[in-house]
Formats: sequence, structure tokens, C-alpha cells
Amino acid sequence: MALLLGVDTGGTYTDAVLIRDETTVIASAKALTTRADLAIGVGQAVRRVLGAADVSAGQVAMASLSTTLATNALVEGQGGRVALIYVGFKERDLETHGLAGALNGDPYLILGGGHDHAGAERAPLDEAALISFLIEQREQVSGFAVASQFATRNPAHEQRVADLVTQVTGRPVSASHQLSAKLNGPKRALTAVLNARLIGMIDRLIGRAEDVLTDLGITAPLMVVRGDGALISAAQARERPIETILSGPAASIVGARWMTGAARALVSDIGGTTTDVALLRDGRPAIDPAGARVGSYRTMVEAVAMRTTGLGGDSEVHFLTEGLQGGVTLGPKRVLPIALIATEAPEVVHAALDAQLRSTTPGEYDARFVRAVAGQPREGISAREQMLLDRIGDGLHPMADILRARIETGALKRLVERGLVQLAGVTPSDASHVLGRVAAWDAEAAGKALRLFGRRRTGAGQMLAPDPAAMAQIIVDQLTEQTALAMLEAALAEEEPAFDTEPETLARHELLQRGLRGHGGLVRIEAALNVPVIGLGASAAAYYPAVGERLGTQMILPEHAAVANAIGAVVGRVTMRESGTVTSPAEGRFRVYLAGGPQDFTDQTQALSTLEATLRDKAEAAARAAGVVDVQIDVQRDIRHAEVESREVFIEALLTVEATGRPRVASA
Repeated sequence: MALLLGVDTGGTYTDAVLIRDETTVIASAKALTTRADLAIGVGQAVRRVLGAADVSAGQVAMASLSTTLATNALVEGQGGRVALIYVGFKERDLETHGLAGALNGDPYLILGGGHDHAGAERAPLDEAALISFLIEQREQVSGFAVASQFATRNPAHEQRVADLVTQVTGRPVSASHQLSAKLNGPKRALTAVLNARLIGMIDRLIGRAEDVLTDLGITAPLMVVRGDGALISAAQARERPIETILSGPAASIVGARWMTGAARALVSDIGGTTTDVALLRDGRPAIDPAGARVGSYRTMVEAVAMRTTGLGGDSEVHFLTEGLQGGVTLGPKRVLPIALIATEAPEVVHAALDAQLRSTTPGEYDARFVRAVAGQPREGISAREQMLLDRIGDGLHPMADILRARIETGALKRLVERGLVQLAGVTPSDASHVLGRVAAWDAEAAGKALRLFGRRRTGAGQMLAPDPAAMAQIIVDQLTEQTALAMLEAALAEEEPAFDTEPETLARHELLQRGLRGHGGLVRIEAALNVPVIGLGASAAAYYPAVGERLGTQMILPEHAAVANAIGAVVGRVTMRESGTVTSPAEGRFRVYLAGGPQDFTDQTQALSTLEATLRDKAEAAARAAGVVDVQIDVQRDIRHAEVESREVFIEALLTVEATGRPRVASA
């Protein structure tokens, strides 16, 4: 009997599941994710699942980890402070593909150098300017990203920059050519920046997960879920953490297919921070050819075609001041639920809420709290940010006690984005406690917080909702509405043939919305989602039945929906893809772009064979490094020709090699 352990570290919960012989779930367990030290939550979840199954740690033959931390960090704009070295580009190129926004004030260097489309050096690398920049920034950032013009055609300058970064700073460096073989420098630069930003976070998670599994006596190899649902080794994930964006959501799709056997359905996974929606077609999720999109970022990472929305059980509730009716909207940022922090610091939370309730007028920071996150790197923080951290210290505080001047709100926002501070406030989880749908934490504190939130005045001068239960229902109804829109957008984006209008616009169109409500005036309009929805996540059972009714479709809630990510983490396969290009810079000459630089051949067949052999070796080596013994190879060739004066002329060939297989299972 082979026991497989799956672990998923989410924004709120860490899940663990044990599967016997890849066929049967024998136990599952949950623990709160512990941001300050992720190993605590991982350890608690694993101990609980081993206890529930009544098995020893030594019986575990394989362990696998999925995580939403990278996804959540990008959605919430969090991560380490990094520096970009941009070789051969111009300042204006920073605005392309949102690169300037992704840097968000982090330092960068526009450096002389780069190559042309054929791989020839356009200008020598300006090493003197680079070394000066590295010395200046080495204590101010947690890592570096480098992107050089046409590095996928010749990576020499990126390789040299990476060597100098290591020599001068000792910091980790992300080179764009190692993350994607495609052209489009600014987009590769964006991917490298996000990878550098995530390195510390994912490295700490995997390192601490390995530590706690070893301490528990689990010696089986640790795998990690990639954004396309495939498995990679822990070492590979630490080198390229950007590939773990959409790791948790991808694992949930694999888990949904394994649990239900569905061939065609929308899969919607609600977590604490995000709602992730994807389409199963012929039993498989599609890979997004344009690269993974998370929040406002479009990367060059191969991942499932999924729409990720900042909407979850712990989404921040915002009061809408526009109009006479008032109302709320949710997300995209996550905050700690009041019901949760009240279990951790009951005296502080209840005393503050009671004092705020005694006030005759609502306060700007009512039912909002702040605390620092221990153990996070603090490179490059300002004096004002350090002052706030000193003021917060180790405790939990009402926000009004911390923010003493309006100018400090910007500093607090930056600390939250760096992951150094967490905020607490009203969330849908609090609403669920007030309505009696959930009883995990402190419902009394949640009721006080919702009473405070409902005292806010609408444009008509009326209180939004004086009764906490009425306020809770407003929040849950808004979650239903925003979730339905997220599912509609995902479905409309996958329609074939595609609509001319953006899915976001179509999903909100009055005709569609009236059709969902069954409009029956002079014109009858009917609309519904035409595929079933598989609802996943710990809170899916509480929220998704109403969403299914709203969309007029079947809502499938599998038995183990609450731990779908952990299931998907352990039932997937290893898949390693390597791609390369052959071009023809002149008639009778065929150029292959390799890691050591371009190579020219006079024979097309020889050029293609050389590239295929190189890609095969690389993909197979990566698969074996991930623990696969029986490697299966698949090669796809996309050869493009053009007809010139009645002759067929070779233009370009793109080769993709896939090496797949199940990872090795240790003898228990």
C-alpha cells in the first residue's frame, strides 16, 4: 500500500490529505496558515491527517505541495523589494506590459548592451555601470532580475550580468531567458521581476515544509505543483518560483477531475484571497498560450487558462459611498477576519470594538486592526515605515492607535505590500459567522464588527444596516453577485467562436443580467450557464448553492471539495516542456538558437535534429531531476514555409519537447 501525502498552503488554511494507492482519500485535515512561520501550520495539518488516518509518518511514500501564496502575493501586490537590470532597452520600454507598475518604485538600471534578432551583439555590455549599480543596491533589495534584448536568441549578456550579480551581491538573480524561450523583452522582464520578487517567499515555504516533514519522520521526496498542474521537484520550484503562480488553482483543477471524472465543466475554487475559475474541456484544463495572467499581470509562464479574481472568504469589505442606497463591494485585497483575530487576541479586539460602539459617530478606522509579521526581510524600508513598525511592535492594535497622521497611511500601505504588516477588518467570513453558516471562530466579535460597519450613512442619510444579520446578508449577497460575474467572465472568455466584446463587458450587460433573472416583459429573455460548475474550497458549501441558482446551472460540490488543492497536489504528473527555434537568416542557412549562442547549419534536417536532441536531453534531464524514472517523450514540430516565386521557402520552425511521467514513489 502506497500512501501519498498532499499539502496545500493557502492564504487562510493549510490543508493535508492522505491518498492510498492513488485511488482513495483515507483522511483529510486543516490548520490555519501561519504567515510568520509557515512550518507551524504545515506541521499541524500533517500531524492531524496522520492522526486521523492512524498511520505513521514512515508509511508516507511521496509528499507533494501546492500553494496559493505566489498567486495571492501577485494579486495583493506583495513580495520582496527587487532591482531590474534592463539591457539594451530604452526608458520608454518600461511602460510596456505594465513593467513600470510591477516595479512599483523598485530600482532599475537601463544598461548598454543586448543583441539583435539574429543573435549578434548590438553593443558591448556596460560592466562598469553595472558594477556601480550593484554596489549601490546590494543592501537595499532582496534579489535582482535581468532582461536583455533578444536574450532568447543569445543569452550571453544575461549570463554575464547574472554572474556579476552573484559575485558582487550574493543575492539571487532571475534571468529572463531561463523563464521563457519566447520573444518580447518587456514581457520577459516582467516575468523575471515577479520571479525575483517571489524567490524569498517560496524558498522559505519550501524550506520550512521540508524541515517540518523531516522532523515528523517523513523522508519521502517533496514535489511541488507548477502553474500548469504538473509536478516539479522542490529544488526546481526554488529556482523558478514564478512557475508556482497558479499552483494552488491548477492543483484544484487536477483534484476536481480526479474527484468527479467530469469531462466538461467550469471549475471554481474559492479561497481566502481569490476565486479561480477554469474550464475543463475533454477532461483537461487548457494551457493559456499567452501566458499566465494573475490580477493585472500577464506573464510568460505556461499555466492553465484560468481567470483569477481577488475575491474570497477573507476579502476586504468596502463601503460604497456613491448614490443614495449605499452598499458594499469586496476585494481585491485580503484582510484577517475579525472573528479570527478575536480568537488570537480576544481582550484587545473586544475592548476596542466595545469602545468604538460606545461612540455616537462612526470612526474611519472602526473594526480595523493592524499587526506586524515576524521574520520577514526588511531591505529598503524608509524611516517612516520603520517608525510604524516600531510603533506596532509584536502586538495587535486598533488601526486608529497606529495611524496618527494622514501621511502615515501611505507608509502603512507599503508595509502591507511588502508582507511586513497584516490588516484585519470585516470580511465575508465574519458575515458567515453572524448568519450561523460557520462556527469556527468568534461570532460575537464578528457581530460587533458588522454592527459598526452597518452604522455608516448612505447618500440618503440612512444607516446602511443597523442589524448585524442584515449587514451580513448584504455582504453574502454581494459575494454571490461578484462570484457569478467571475464565472460568467470565465465562460464568455472560452466561447468559440469568440465574442467581439470583452468578457468583462458582456458579463455585466443588461440583457444578459435580465436574462439570468428571467425577464418576461414584451420581450422574453432567458439566459443560463450551459455547463455545470464544480465548486471547490472550504467555504464553497456555504456560498456556492446560491451562485448556482443565480446562474441557472448545476452546482457540483464534491465530498472532498474543501481539500481539492491538496488532492490535486499528489495525483498529478511531472511534465517538462522545452522549446526552441530554427530560423533561416539567408537562403541555404539554418540558425539554431542554443544556450551557448546561435549555431548555423547548411542542412535543414541537421539543424532540426540538433535542436530536437538538445531539447530532448534538457527535458528528460529535468524530468529525471523531478524524480521520474519511466520518462515518456513527445515532440511537436511547427514548421512554417512561404511560397516565393512558386518555390516553398523555409521561414521558421518551433520545436516543443515534452517529457512526462509519474514521480518516483519511495518504498514505505
